[in-house]
Amino acid sequence: MVEPDKLATWANAITVGRLLLSPLMFWVIPNDDLGSWIAFVMWFVFCSTDFVDGYIARRQGTTSAGAFLDPLADKVLILGAMFTLVSTGMFWIVPVVIITAREVVISVYRVLVGGKGISVPAIRLAKYKTVSQQLAVAFALLPLTAVDATWLWNSFLWIAVVLALVSGAQYLLRARRLEALAPEVQELGGIGRAAPAE
Repeated sequence: MVEPDKLATWANAITVGRLLLSPLMFWVIPNDDLGSWIAFVMWFVFCSTDFVDGYIARRQGTTSAGAFLDPLADKVLILGAMFTLVSTGMFWIVPVVIITAREVVISVYRVLVGGKGISVPAIRLAKYKTVSQQLAVAFALLPLTAVDATWLWNSFLWIAVVLALVSGAQYLLRARRLEALAPEVQELGGIGRAAPAE
């Protein structure tokens, strides 16, 4: 098991690679609405690395750096791809803006409560939200569904919006409850750290 404060781990290396190569993903997304096999395969590989680094982290132990970098890499990759698809006319900007606003609000609030020593456990719905976002982009890039099954990727996009709002509300409610309990927990010996929410 790796030390929680260790930076150089295989899981973190994969996460950093996904983050640094994200602009390449945005660049290969086509300017038309016909999809692209190259973009789809690259998106599949990028999304697969998210599962790979998570698997390695669970086997070898999570780190503080990984807990910060992994959700950051996910947000940069997914939101960047979504806004690129907005610029090409594939995605409507409204659902993408809603998802982005949710991510910004939760990220800022997490920093604020984290400064008080409060860490909110990851919410399962947030995982489903991420997968829905990944599928929305994937089917918008896949030539077989980009044009002939717009309902498919639009459905996943709006499912992601619903999950983003519901999971965001759950996170805020949990955080507020933990804030209310914080003085009592600190008197009993402090607040345990947990995995960050997405």
